[in-house]
This record gives sequence, C-alpha cells and structure tokens, in this order.
Amino acid sequence: MGGTSLQWLLLLTVLLCCRPTQASLTVSPSTSQFFLGESVSLSCEEDDSSAGWTVRRQTTRGVTSGCGNKWGKSTGSSCNINYIFPWDSGVYWCQSGEGATSNTINITVTVGAVILQSPVLPVMEGAAVTLNCTTKTPSNLPAGFYKDGSLIRTESTGQMTIHHVSKSDEGLYKCHISGPGESPPSWLAVRALPTTTAPLTASAPPTTTAPPPPPAPFLPIDRLVCHLVVFCPYCISTLLMLSLYRNRPGGNVPPISMATAPPNQADEGPDDDNDDVIADVTTAHHF
Repeated sequence: MGGTSLQWLLLLTVLLCCRPTQASLTVSPSTSQFFLGESVSLSCEEDDSSAGWTVRRQTTRGVTSGCGNKWGKSTGSSCNINYIFPWDSGVYWCQSGEGATSNTINITVTVGAVILQSPVLPVMEGAAVTLNCTTKTPSNLPAGFYKDGSLIRTESTGQMTIHHVSKSDEGLYKCHISGPGESPPSWLAVRALPTTTAPLTASAPPTTTAPPPPPAPFLPIDRLVCHLVVFCPYCISTLLMLSLYRNRPGGNVPPISMATAPPNQADEGPDDDNDDVIADVTTAHHF
C-alpha cells in the first residue's frame, strides 16, 4: 500500500514539475504564397532553447524531412531558403528533440504571375484583415476576390479588407487579375474569441467601512515551477521516510505472566508430625 502511494506521488511530481515546452512557427515574409525564386525565412519561437527545436516539412510530393536535409540552411532553430522552388510547397512545422510539435504553416510556391498575400496564422474574430492580390511587377490593377469559388467583389486597388472578421469569413480565398491571371487558393483561418461569463448585476454597497483585503500576490509561472521543483523532492523524501517507518518490523517482547508460583511447603503451616508433638506435651502436663 505504501509503495503504491509513493508511485502515485512520484507521477504527480513529474506532472507538476515537468511541464512540456512549446514553440510557435513564424514565416517571413508573413504570407502563405510565394513566387518562384523568392527567399523565405522560418523560425521556431520557443520557450525553451534547450529543447532543440528544428524546422521540418512535408511537401506536396509526400516527402518529410528536416531543414538542412537537401533543402534550406539551418541556423539554430531557424531555417532560411534562399531560392524557393514549386516543389518546396507543403506543410511546415517545428519539432523538438523529444518529438513535440508546433503549429503548422502551409506554403505554396507558384510559377505563375499572381499570388494572394493572406495571413499564414489564424485571425482573431473581430480583427481586420487585408488580402493583397499581387503580381511579379507591382501594379494597382483591379482584382476580383473569390471565397470558396464564388466572387465576393472586385477592388480597383487590388486589395480587399475585411474590417470585422467572423467565423463565417473562414474559407478558401483566391484572386484574379485580368491579363496576368489567377492566384493559387489559400485557406483563411479564423479563431473564435474566448467565451466570457455574463456580467454580474449591481448590488447594494456594503454597510461596513472596513477596507477590502489586499489581492493575493501573483506568482509568475517560472517562479511557481521553481517552487515546485524545490518543494516536491522534500515532500517525496518526507513521505518515503514515513512509509519506511510505518512498515518497519516490530520487536518480539516476551509476554509477562500473571500466574503466581505455588506456595512452599514451609508456608503451608505445621505438618502432621508437629501436631503429634503438641498433643504429647499437652497430655504430660495434665498428668
């Protein structure tokens, strides 16, 4: 029983003291579509540089490999592609030495003359987002913007702005410019706002004039982890000592007998011979 409790305590300590590291993949320029021959930089923004984060990808040809393995130049947790090709199109992510992964980014490389510059990361609901229909030679030609295959509207400047993004704006976008042609499609992801509780109704002010208690001090996560790392081994050693003390073998103490020894013959009073002597003395006296 004591061993099982100790195992559960060790498991709880690992869960509390050893939190998983995280990383986020970013790309520069911050767009999901590129022209042939452009340079691209991908970086793993990690919270633990000792985890050994590297950039990996799976191309549209189904080949999975890490940066520096026949593509890109690895510099720490970053990867630079000086000249990007269409076969570099695919899904990119960060991966640690322990196998943890980050968010994914889809990159499309085209040999065409038009690309759609759109956010590579999800857009928060309520924010504004601008889509740019761009050609190899910069121009302000009118562009038509499509969502899920349907024309939304045509903009004379080649830019379309959605001022208040909602989940209904999520979908597959592309653009078309008369003459140069059409861009590849890109997925625009929208992240929902976190749900909040309903506001509390106003209540009457308290009658007491005592000041409210001060708020509890905020303990940063790194300080909390340090305290747990220091405190957990102390708890483990204490509970281990208690478990060993409780399960130690007990000594054999001989039981104390409450029976009393039988009385000696001398303590039982005069025997029959003494009674005969007393009788003879008494008889002689009367005579």
